[in-house]
Amino acid sequence: MVSKGKIVKIAGPVVVADGMKGSQMYEVVRVGEERLIGEIIRITGDRATIQVYEETAGLKPGEDVIGTGMPLSVELGPGILKQMYDGIQRPLEVIKEKSGIFIRRGIEADAIDKKKKWEFKPTVKKGDEVVEGDIIGEVQETELVVHKIMVPPGINGEVVEINEGKYTVEEPVAVIKTKEGEKEIKMLQRWPVRKPRPYKEKIDVNEPLITGQRVLDTFFPVAKGGTASIPGPFGGGKTVLGHQLAKWSDAQVFIYIGCGERGNEMTEVLEEFPHLKDPYTGKPLMERTILIANTSNMPVAAREASIYTGITLAEYYRDMGYNVALMADSTSRWAEAMREISGRLEEMPGEEGYPAYLASRLAEFYERAGKVVTLGKNGRIGTVTVVGAVSPPGGDFSEPVTQNTLRIVKVFWGLDAKLAHRRHFPAVNWLRSYSLYVEDVKDWWHRNIASDWYELRREAMELLQKEAELQEIVQLVGPDALPERERMILEGARMIREDFLQQNAFHEIDTYCSPQKQYKMLKVIMEFYRRGMHAVSKGVSVKKIIQFKVRELIARLKEVKDEELDDAIKKIMEVMDEEFKSVLG
Repeated sequence: MVSKGKIVKIAGPVVVADGMKGSQMYEVVRVGEERLIGEIIRITGDRATIQVYEETAGLKPGEDVIGTGMPLSVELGPGILKQMYDGIQRPLEVIKEKSGIFIRRGIEADAIDKKKKWEFKPTVKKGDEVVEGDIIGEVQETELVVHKIMVPPGINGEVVEINEGKYTVEEPVAVIKTKEGEKEIKMLQRWPVRKPRPYKEKIDVNEPLITGQRVLDTFFPVAKGGTASIPGPFGGGKTVLGHQLAKWSDAQVFIYIGCGERGNEMTEVLEEFPHLKDPYTGKPLMERTILIANTSNMPVAAREASIYTGITLAEYYRDMGYNVALMADSTSRWAEAMREISGRLEEMPGEEGYPAYLASRLAEFYERAGKVVTLGKNGRIGTVTVVGAVSPPGGDFSEPVTQNTLRIVKVFWGLDAKLAHRRHFPAVNWLRSYSLYVEDVKDWWHRNIASDWYELRREAMELLQKEAELQEIVQLVGPDALPERERMILEGARMIREDFLQQNAFHEIDTYCSPQKQYKMLKVIMEFYRRGMHAVSKGVSVKKIIQFKVRELIARLKEVKDEELDDAIKKIMEVMDEEFKSVLG
């Protein structure tokens, strides 16, 4: 039974309707004459409170509210990749064709093209027994991603019909005989966004998500299936770092949610991404990317929908056995939307006006990350890595959204305004940031890169720590008043900061640094530092060591291509040998 009621109260994006008998929590409703999209968030008797995902100006009490009987859901199937959606999975291109450059309220647009035919290739045959989650066929969705058609959750039985050929997403491609009768399988599935997609089990993470950013991969790695947070003040470089992760992380599918960010930043993403090349294949990056645009001037309630839409799409590709990375920029804007809705609902506010359930909502979102064994007879392993940007006002990390996020995530990439102002990118503060995945990914680095990676990283981190301790003295008396040994510590730390941690996002080579190159660069810097300390202990002045030509060669390593790296390091070692011999005799 479809519920139908009348509007009795309007408070911004919150609408209250009477006569909504038979409606359900989180049911999608159509509000007013323009049929605005809304979602029921509270029911008292036959009165329903609705958050509306579109502008409510002009709505009047007495207008109709009609239920759909369906929860807020996403459409899943071939044709999601390369799309740019709004917060409720309406493709922006289709909206533009229907309503021009301004989005008309109440406009309906199919998330997936229902007319396009896809080449379906079965991977099972008639008579095979299949269970929920099994792959029954494949579709080449883009040049980079094969879309796997899976048996929907809850369906188990025998394949009685399966056909190869070209089909639309709504045409049946197979028929499965179950205990409840025969079920048609289509390439299109619908899934409620607030309900996590099921899996067999969650397993421990053990492989890093390679981002190509040295400060992240070497010092503060995130694991595939892990959670990370990028808090930082305005101008700290969150968006640029988010773009870098989208371009370079070695996930097979990337989902970027522009949640309440400024329109010009989202425009930059939408304009830039279609022209970017995937570094691993040379094909356009959009072939493995989904963009969800929900800017700050769009209705606030839709921010919540965009977050849930993004994570559900990520889980769908995870179920196919892919490594998926999701970037939400920024969760602070989502929290602000929750604060506004909570205020309109007249709920008791928590800290700084945020709702009391802020922490549990954030936890529910980040909890959907993970490395899982998927449903199906021979379960595949898929991962969803979630990175959430946080925009604390004035860079104050003690505010509720940052603090609640820190309790949940295991990697903290804290951005620093001072570093950003010094043009140090990525402006990740190496003293405040941390990663709890270092032990988990250590074996991967030792197996694939070098057996002394962990020790080298620890040594470099200790050097930066020592520099921080010396900074107070330096600010009081200047570096020249320090003993030679401590001046060498400052020099070694400066080389790590400037020649290793600093990276140019716009340089064609330095924008991405492979794990092998990261290790070799750090190894060379630490070798120079060790030899420098040895020379100082033998009475050589730091002033002489600073003037070595090899320092410039080390600084230029970041601009050397991977294939030329070994030759460049060989030359550096030869020059280093000569120069240290010349001062040690």
